[in-house]
Amino acid sequence: MDIIQAIALAVLQGLTEFLPVSSSAHLILLPVLAGWEDQGLAFDVAVHVGTLTAVVAFYRKDLVQIIAAWGRSVTGKGMTDDAKLAWYVVLGTIPVGIVGITLPDVVENVFRSPMVIAGATIVFAFLLWFAEKRAKEQRSTITLLDAVIIGLFQAIALIPGTSRSGITITAGLMTGLKREYAARFSFLLSIPVIALAGMVKGLELYKSAVPVQWDMIAVGVVLSAFVAYLSIGWFLKLLDKIGMMPFVFYRLVLGVFLFAVFSGQF
Repeated sequence: MDIIQAIALAVLQGLTEFLPVSSSAHLILLPVLAGWEDQGLAFDVAVHVGTLTAVVAFYRKDLVQIIAAWGRSVTGKGMTDDAKLAWYVVLGTIPVGIVGITLPDVVENVFRSPMVIAGATIVFAFLLWFAEKRAKEQRSTITLLDAVIIGLFQAIALIPGTSRSGITITAGLMTGLKREYAARFSFLLSIPVIALAGMVKGLELYKSAVPVQWDMIAVGVVLSAFVAYLSIGWFLKLLDKIGMMPFVFYRLVLGVFLFAVFSGQF
């Protein structure tokens, strides 16, 4: 991997991580379309760690309150709304953790297929469209049932083309949450998932005998963090103004294009 590829992939990750278009799919597809060698899952995880840094920085004040409230709940000093939110984030992380641990080879190899990405891009575009049209947006408070449902949906996001933020926001809308609160919970839910994936892969890299391009990984982390931080605020403002339909159309066009390209029609 050279510096141009690292910069392009890091910027792409920062722009797409919090949009409902699947950053993982774009990270897999750009090298294929550009004729580059696949950068591998290690670099993908590195730029995801960059976006983790961005979301932690963006919600730093909220996180301080949530973690403090969670700590008080653990020591029996009361269960506030912030403490419940912390427990719901933990609960919502369990399904994706189980799938990731039990099916690592499927996630790393089988799911990284352009045709799988194309199919997921289209299928979940329709699900996003359904959620957008049926969304009642009545509630601003996360419940235990919301956390379970959104957590189960998040496990599906291990399939590239699905979009972790897209599928969790979709689930939130389907349960009746307002857009901004569905998005906020989705972003908070990303923190333990990305952190755990980053730690596991980082340990593998540390023990690996294969040379690792640590300089390119560093570029990926820093640049994706910067771009993602700017993208979060932009997306939250955009969400209230235009809703999810532009992303539905984008996914449909992208999915058809990918099927055409990889089925040999172009």
